[in-house]
Amino acid sequence: MTPTEPFFRLLTPAADDPPGVQRVLATDSTAGPWFPGAQHMGPPSALLVRALERCEPRDEVVLSRLTVEVLGRVPVGELTVSARVERPGRTIELVSAELAADGRAVARAAGWRLAVTDTSAAATDPGPAMPGPDEGRVIPTPEGWLPGYLDALEWRWIAGHLGESGPGQAWGRLLVPVVDDEEPTPWQRLASVADSTNGAASRLDLNDWLFVNTDLTLHVHRAPRGEWIGLDADSVIGPEGLGTAFSVLHDEHGRVGRAAQALTVRPR
Repeated sequence: MTPTEPFFRLLTPAADDPPGVQRVLATDSTAGPWFPGAQHMGPPSALLVRALERCEPRDEVVLSRLTVEVLGRVPVGELTVSARVERPGRTIELVSAELAADGRAVARAAGWRLAVTDTSAAATDPGPAMPGPDEGRVIPTPEGWLPGYLDALEWRWIAGHLGESGPGQAWGRLLVPVVDDEEPTPWQRLASVADSTNGAASRLDLNDWLFVNTDLTLHVHRAPRGEWIGLDADSVIGPEGLGTAFSVLHDEHGRVGRAAQALTVRPR
């Protein structure tokens, strides 16, 4: 059954919370495919983006790069999130955010915000676009992938799918809000879907192997638009327990940027 709960519900701050700290409750819609009670990193990445976007926002700068570091399992439960400006600047600015559970940091994000300028005269062709979501197929999630996050998005597969080894092309669209009663921003939608790069391009059977990402880095050459995010993804598994997953990111207007993940790979 498709989840109807948002990824997160806002909670009343505790009396001893420092200024700027926000409490949230992660719902079952955030649950990942790997372990019961642990979130897929798509929802926490989107929540960290939300914190970055709300941290001393200015119209003169836009988010251009996001890196999320996964410091541990993110539980399906109560969390705190906070953000701050690390390196203020008129045209180049670094902002950071932290997600914590029971007072322990479980994920951190850093984003570069760069000045908005008119470079349309110098813009280059980013390359061919993926076939649109209307051309994709709806394919049921195979056995072994736990419910939650995967069901909270609508998926349309252009090539490959979760049960097929090799590169994949997929479109994803949020069916639930990131935070209750809020319309997700395009960047929140981008982060929610982009963390599925390693799943869209899985080279291994999830029932036999773990191939979990320890980070996510997104670079964009323009701001994403609309509800649908496309992944043109692939991955490489090395001989020593390491791997990488990467994708070209799309919206319905064409290419947006690129995503990369480091993978830890081991038998179940």
